Amino acid sequence: MFRHILSGGDMQTYIISILLTLPIILLSLSLHETAHGFAAWRLGDPTARNLGRLTLNPMKHLNPLGFLCMMVAGFGWANPVPVNARYFRKPRRDMALTSLAGPVSNLLLALVFLLLLRFLGLGVLWEQVFLAPSEFTRNLAYFAILFLYYGVSMNVTLAVFNLLPVPPLDGSRILFLLLPPRLYFKIAPYERYIVIAVMLLLLLGPLSMLIDFVCTWIMRGMFAMVGMRGFLGI
Repeated sequence: MFRHILSGGDMQTYIISILLTLPIILLSLSLHETAHGFAAWRLGDPTARNLGRLTLNPMKHLNPLGFLCMMVAGFGWANPVPVNARYFRKPRRDMALTSLAGPVSNLLLALVFLLLLRFLGLGVLWEQVFLAPSEFTRNLAYFAILFLYYGVSMNVTLAVFNLLPVPPLDGSRILFLLLPPRLYFKIAPYERYIVIAVMLLLLLGPLSMLIDFVCTWIMRGMFAMVGMRGFLGI
């Protein structure tokens, strides 16, 4: 039943998928950037807080291109929260922690969706899919379960994508902690070209396949952790 919606190619399926994923995208991207700003603030940098970026209001965070990529491909980005490393006591460490906060927030949100899917989606909602007296109620329960599944998969994908160790993604800031500063600053001027290369690899398929592979294994572990091994063939 789920596979039909997830793999369907008709217009109705596409519209339903958009309606289900839109609120997840808005929440996930906003939480990601808010987590960056909150971590930076707790580590001594008030920049994001002073600019009003410690909020889940998506209008404060959304990047049109990143939002479009998230809608179409399942991974994307928001307008980065400004961070001033001069406020940090240990700039390299604190910048890495600030960068890590975004992907971690998405993994935690994925876990929340997963627990809701496990105890609500496969409980009351699952019963309604088969036992509800009206077709409207059955469809509503069905799409609620699908919404929860999308919440898991899209947040895992967002976390994995942002952990790629290439500028300007979060993973590059974490890599900065591990690389000698001289080597990192030699790479930094080429960020624009690296971004173009990453986008091409995503569009052509190799990087997308790698992200899908990693996400599948993470989701397998998460689903197995809550007793849902084999759900949707994962």
